[in-house]
Amino acid sequence: MGGRRQATARAHAVFVRWCWVAALFALTLVVLLAGPLEQPVQAAISRGAIAAAGVVAALSCGWRAARSTGRRRRAWGLLSLGGAVGLLGNVYAVVVGDPETGDTAYIAALLLGVVGMALFPTVRPRGRELVRMLLDSVVVGGSVLYIAVFSVALGAGGAGSADAEPALTAYALPVVDALLATLAVLVLTRSPAAERVPLGLVGIGFVLYAVADVAFALLTAGGGFSFGSPVDVGWVGGYLAIAVAARHPAASGSPVAAPRTDGSPVLGTTVTFGLFLAAALTRVWQSGEDSGISRVANALWVAVLVAVAVRQILVVVDNESLRGGLERRVEERTAQLRALASERERTLESVADGIYGVDSDGRVTFVNDAGARTLGVAAGDLVGLDAHDTFHAPAEDGTPYPAAGCYIAEALREGLTATAEQDVYRRPDGKDVPVEVAASPLRTDGAVSGAVVVFRDISERREVERIKDEFVSVVSHELRTPLTSIRGALGLLDSGVLDRSSDQAARMVRIALTSSERLGRLVDDILDVERMDAGTAQLELAEHPLGELVAAATEQVSIQADDAGVVLSSDGSAELVRVDGERIVQTLTNLLSNAVKFSPRGRTVRVTARPVADVVEVRVDDDGRGIPPDKLEAVFRRFEQVDASDARERGGTGLGLAIARSIVERHGGRMWALSDGEGHGSSFRMTLPRVLVPAPSSDDAPVAAPGPPVTDPAPRPGSVPEAAGVAPDTRVVVVDDDPYVVDVLRSVLEARGYAVVGVTDGRAALDAVEAEHPAAIVLDLAMPGTGGAEVLRRLRRSAATAELPVVVVSGTAASAARETAALADGWLVKPVDPAELAATVRDMIRWRPHHERVLVVEDDDDLRAVLTTVLESAGLRVTPAGDLAEARHALADGPEPHLVLLDLRLPDGTGHDLVADLRRRGRLHRTPLVVYSGADVDAHEREELRLGSTVFLSKGRQAPDAVLRPVLDLLDAAAGRAAGSSAHHQPRPTSGTP
Repeated sequence: MGGRRQATARAHAVFVRWCWVAALFALTLVVLLAGPLEQPVQAAISRGAIAAAGVVAALSCGWRAARSTGRRRRAWGLLSLGGAVGLLGNVYAVVVGDPETGDTAYIAALLLGVVGMALFPTVRPRGRELVRMLLDSVVVGGSVLYIAVFSVALGAGGAGSADAEPALTAYALPVVDALLATLAVLVLTRSPAAERVPLGLVGIGFVLYAVADVAFALLTAGGGFSFGSPVDVGWVGGYLAIAVAARHPAASGSPVAAPRTDGSPVLGTTVTFGLFLAAALTRVWQSGEDSGISRVANALWVAVLVAVAVRQILVVVDNESLRGGLERRVEERTAQLRALASERERTLESVADGIYGVDSDGRVTFVNDAGARTLGVAAGDLVGLDAHDTFHAPAEDGTPYPAAGCYIAEALREGLTATAEQDVYRRPDGKDVPVEVAASPLRTDGAVSGAVVVFRDISERREVERIKDEFVSVVSHELRTPLTSIRGALGLLDSGVLDRSSDQAARMVRIALTSSERLGRLVDDILDVERMDAGTAQLELAEHPLGELVAAATEQVSIQADDAGVVLSSDGSAELVRVDGERIVQTLTNLLSNAVKFSPRGRTVRVTARPVADVVEVRVDDDGRGIPPDKLEAVFRRFEQVDASDARERGGTGLGLAIARSIVERHGGRMWALSDGEGHGSSFRMTLPRVLVPAPSSDDAPVAAPGPPVTDPAPRPGSVPEAAGVAPDTRVVVVDDDPYVVDVLRSVLEARGYAVVGVTDGRAALDAVEAEHPAAIVLDLAMPGTGGAEVLRRLRRSAATAELPVVVVSGTAASAARETAALADGWLVKPVDPAELAATVRDMIRWRPHHERVLVVEDDDDLRAVLTTVLESAGLRVTPAGDLAEARHALADGPEPHLVLLDLRLPDGTGHDLVADLRRRGRLHRTPLVVYSGADVDAHEREELRLGSTVFLSKGRQAPDAVLRPVLDLLDAAAGRAAGSSAHHQPRPTSGTP
């Protein structure tokens, strides 16, 4: 703003200097022409001054044209060209001595000036208005010139000179000059006030020119004109006035918009016809004197002219009245339309939702303020842009969505209305905004001419949904973990794998009981939180001594405190509070229990209270580990915890503090936590409504300090494993003395993916086992030579084949050969069902004794114990780990596992972290992996977790004992043995081929 003012001041200073120079130049010329110089010298000075002034005017107008735009550039350019043409005409007339050609050039220059002046109004005149201005100029200029020249000059010429009649151009020149001067005056009256200085100077210049030309015409008619007379000052002054006008700061147009004005048509018409009547009267008077026409005829002619003029003036007055009325009606109607438009605009701007319109080509026509704010851009910047290309965020891979399927295109193309469409808009800053959209077609005369789109930012709704999903996920994990432990423990007891009187069986019973109690507490806590948040939990308000409530809570926590070696104390507050006694005892119990859990042995948990106005502030302080500043508010959220290991090490559902705060807030109070950081203890405080009557004191009661809430990690998705199958090199030896039976059994097993070696006697069977190292053997007992029973005994006596699965196919039942049946793994009686044979071979291979090492990573102690028991029952060697650190320690210091069983949510990290470690550890990047998670794992996450052969199990759908089958399948597949499956395909992870 300051820079613009300085530039304007500099421009005005330059203009003032030009004015002084022009005035001094004109004054000097006047002095020289009025001085004692000889006439030829004065004539030379006049010609030089006129030429110099013309050059200056032409250059100044050209300079201004170069710094203007639009109509003003053309106007000043034409004036500059006119000055140049006039100057050349002047030079030619002097040099050649041809005044008529010079006058013709002057007339051409003046006509260029007429066109230039017509271009000066910043608002282009209407066609009829421009014609009227020119005709008025002709009438006024012609009338004035007629009176001044033809009545005087012709009279003078006729009376006092016998010279030849002056050239026609000598008379045409002042006529055109007067026309231009009159037009300049009319333009001046129709221009804004800020521009009247430069336009006034232009008008003055042309008036001076007109006066000089009239004088020139008069002197020429009288035969007495010569250069060096005062007439020359008029031409020089005209040039200088125009040159100075071009230097005014407003010469390029006023920066401030001004209302359009047409002047006063009545006044202009009156003046025009007045001058016309004056010229006519002069002509009548002259003609009367010359021809002797009767005065009656002249009077009649004058009366007719007056009547015509009066009638024209009355018509103009009537037209102006009608036009004024129409303009008032138009203004009123325009004001009404503006009011309606303003009301519509206010309506649009008052709507909280974003609204924008598009035309038939899908380009934005308007956007309300709410929409512009949501999109992060000014509303005007969006107008004219393609809505689909501008707003819609691309797909996740960066490809744009096709415009043909957009709701905007459907509204424009088919006239369809879309409601509750979900979309994502991208702001110019790259931020994506999820929106809910309703698009409606806009119809004009039955045809779709555009569309209106209403959209709402649903970021908060998405966030609420995310929090809800996260809550459901956490609750799902919290519920499924104890359920899984219960199901696994009971499953092991029911299967008979464990001796019912063993310590393991007793431990499984304790696990089931503890987990069921944990599950019950969790369900109660969740219901409590939901009832409190929904306001459906009824409070039974009554007046209670605060000391009694503290004592009741202390009694409930006393056993826990004794076991932890923590002392509980209170100040025996005598304050009376109006509360639901049971709910406040529940709140105090939660706070005390947390304080005891997180207090070192031998320390004290204190409960104190003090009145503050109409409330009582209750404090529960402990000397425990404290709470970090960034966790002071987070501990009150559901399932939140200060340390992720708290749920596993200290127990709890992670809902106690959330319930406590909800109870206090339902009483109209508030609850908060204070701590100086880790190692400095914690202070949980709450306010309760105070009854202003002294309450009886209570005995000292120990209190619990608050501890951070705990939560189990949120589950990750999982899936049912695909059916594992048969490794391509899984060999089975089939032994039967009948070659046809061998062929039949070979066909059955080969059809299911096994590589079969068939032999017809016992000796060949032993050789085949030694050479082929099969995964199983199908053996007939009745054979010549070395019989099947002898083959079975030799296999069991050899360390290399003692654990080789053997399926006996015999014509007799197992009960008829108990000794031999005791050595076999399976027994089938001929005739054998092919499906039964394949299933038996598959199961025998699967359930052969295993001794592979399995790393089990699960943070829940009970579930980890159940999984360990299930896997060890199959002979597997299990290394348990309760968190990421323990798993990494086992990998670093122990033998490499053959398989990893992994929970994704761990106290100190995630399963992703352990998978990343395995990928970096040489051969372990191909380790088979079983992901046993609390919820489903999506396809993208599965790809990130893939190691070797990988399967995904859900705790909600697969019990712990169901984990054994896929574990054995993967181990068999990794070892090149058959892995059982009804599908009989090579095992592969659900997230892709290993």
